[in-house]
Amino acid sequence: MLGIVSVALFLISIDGSVLFTALPVLSKDLGATAGQQLWILNAYTVVMSGLLLGAGTLGDKLGHRRMFLFGMAVFGVASLACALAYSPGTLIAARVLLAVGAAPMMPATLALIRLTFTDARQRNTAIAVWSMVSVVGAVVGPVVGGLLLEHFHWGSVFLINVPLIVAAIALGAAVIPRDEPDRSRPWDAVSSLLATVALAAGVLAVEEAARVPPSWAKVAAGLAIAAVLGAAFVRRQRRLDDPLLPLDVFAIPRFTAGVVAAVVTLVAVSGLGLVVAQRFQLVAGYSPFQAGLLLVVLAVGALPSSLVGGMLLNRIGERAPIVWGFAVGALGASIALLGVDSPGWFVAGLVVTGIGLGAPASVASSAIVTSVPASRAGMASSVEEVSYEFGNVLATAFFGGGILFVYGLAVDLPAGAPAGAATSLNEALRVSSDPRVVSAAMDAYDTAFTVVLAAVALVCLVGASVVSRLLRETAPGGADEPGGER
Repeated sequence: MLGIVSVALFLISIDGSVLFTALPVLSKDLGATAGQQLWILNAYTVVMSGLLLGAGTLGDKLGHRRMFLFGMAVFGVASLACALAYSPGTLIAARVLLAVGAAPMMPATLALIRLTFTDARQRNTAIAVWSMVSVVGAVVGPVVGGLLLEHFHWGSVFLINVPLIVAAIALGAAVIPRDEPDRSRPWDAVSSLLATVALAAGVLAVEEAARVPPSWAKVAAGLAIAAVLGAAFVRRQRRLDDPLLPLDVFAIPRFTAGVVAAVVTLVAVSGLGLVVAQRFQLVAGYSPFQAGLLLVVLAVGALPSSLVGGMLLNRIGERAPIVWGFAVGALGASIALLGVDSPGWFVAGLVVTGIGLGAPASVASSAIVTSVPASRAGMASSVEEVSYEFGNVLATAFFGGGILFVYGLAVDLPAGAPAGAATSLNEALRVSSDPRVVSAAMDAYDTAFTVVLAAVALVCLVGASVVSRLLRETAPGGADEPGGER
C-alpha cells in the first residue's frame, strides 16, 4: 500500500515542478507571454490548494480509498489533455483539471497511511518516507522534464504519467484496504470555492505588481478580492458547527509549527527549482537535462536528513530538526549565492541546502497529522497538503513575479531594443538576436537571480525563528496536546 500511494504522490509532486525545465521550451512553442507562463505554473497549485481542504473532508465522508482511486482517474485524463494542449489557454485549462484530480489524491495518501500504520514508530517512519517522496518528486521533476525534452516533444512530460496511473489504479483497487467512511460528516463546497478564488486573486495581484510598470488599480482590485473572500472564509469557518478548517487546531503549537515548516520548506525548494533551472538554461546555456541535474543535488542532501529526522522524532521532538534544518538551509543558500559563478561552490551550496530542508519536511508532516485526534485525520492530511501547495504557490508567485520585477528594474537595454525585451529574459531572447540586447537581458536576470537566492536564505531564517518560538515549551518525545499522538 505504501508503495502505491508513494507512486501517486511522486507523480503529483513531479507535476508541480516538471515545468521548471520545460517552461522555456513550451513557452517558445506555444507563444506564451510572461504572465501566461506564470499561470501555466500556478494554475495547478492555486486550484489544488483551494480544493485540498474540501477534498480531505470529503474523503472522511466518502472514504479515502474511493477518493484516491477517483483522483487518479481524473489525473490520468488531465495528463493526456496537458500533453495534447495546443495553446497557452488550453494548457492552463488542462493544468486546472490536473489539479482537480490531484486534490482528492493527496490527502487520501496521508490519511491511508495514518489509518493503516497503527504503531507510532512505524507510522512515523512511513510518514518520513511519504515526506521524502514528496520532496524528492518536487526536486527531480525538472530532471525528468529535462531528460524527456532531450528526446521528445514537451508534451511527453505529461504523457509519461498515463501508463503509470493506469497501473497504479489497477494495483490500488486490489491492494488498498477499504476504510470506513463517516457519511454523517457535512461537506462544505462554498468554503473550498472561497479559498480557491481568494488565493487566485492574491496571485493575480502579485503577478501584476511584478510588472514594470504595474497597473496599481489591478493590484488593488486583486488584493481587495483576496482580502474580502479570505475574511468570508474565516468567518464561515467560525460560524459552522463542522467547518472545513477548524481554526481551533491552530492553537496547538505542534500543529501550527508543522504548517509553518511545511510552507517554508516548499517556498525554498520550489523557489530554487524555478530560478535555478531557468537561469542555467537561459544564461549559462545548459540543456534542460543538465539544468535539471543541478537540482538532483538538493535531493541528494534531502534524502538522508528526511529519513533521519523521521526516525529520531520520538527521541528529540520536532523543534531541533526543524530549527537547525532551516538554519543549515539558509547557510546552503548563502553558499550557493556566493558561488554562482563557480559550479563547484554552487553545487555544494545546493547539497547543504538539501541537507537542511530534508528534516523539516518529514518532521512537519508528522507534527501536523499526529497532533490531532484520529477522527480529524482527513482534515489534518488536507491541511498538511495545503501547506506544501501553498508554499509552492508562494514560491511561484513571489519568486516568479519577483524575478520579473527585479529584471524590469535592472535591465539596461540599448537604444532601439524591442519593447518586449524589457519584460523578461525569455521575451528578450524571443524578440531579439542583437548581442547587446541579449547581454543586457542576461545581466539583469543574473541580478534578479542573486536577489532570489538571498530571499530563500532569509525565508529559512524567518521559518527557524517562528518555529523555535512556537515549540519552545514542547517536550521532546511526548505529545503536548490532548488527543494528539506521537
